[in-house]
Amino acid sequence: MSKRLLFLCSRNRLRSPTAEKVFASHPGIETDSAGLSPDAELRVSAEQVEWADVILVMERVHQQRLKKGFGKLLAGKKVAVLDIPDDYGFMEPTLVEQLKSRCAPYLS
Repeated sequence: MSKRLLFLCSRNRLRSPTAEKVFASHPGIETDSAGLSPDAELRVSAEQVEWADVILVMERVHQQRLKKGFGKLLAGKKVAVLDIPDDYGFMEPTLVEQLKSRCAPYLS
């Protein structure tokens, strides 16, 4: 059975779509991504939160927004903060390296 990872950032334009793409071909992993801001490209939905086994957020503020918006749905869910600031472009090598190292514990 595959593990379902949901990556969240603010606007779903740079960090979380990069993470979704980086891990999409990882064996045994399914990925999705969304944003938590009202102006996100794809705003996170209750269905996505329910679907995910692990939710990986880029910053502490994202964890707070997630709890505020979907608190009841998070019962029993693993939510982890990756501490990756909004300083990178889509698929920027430095971002990819940070994602690979910080997400490694959640891939097995």
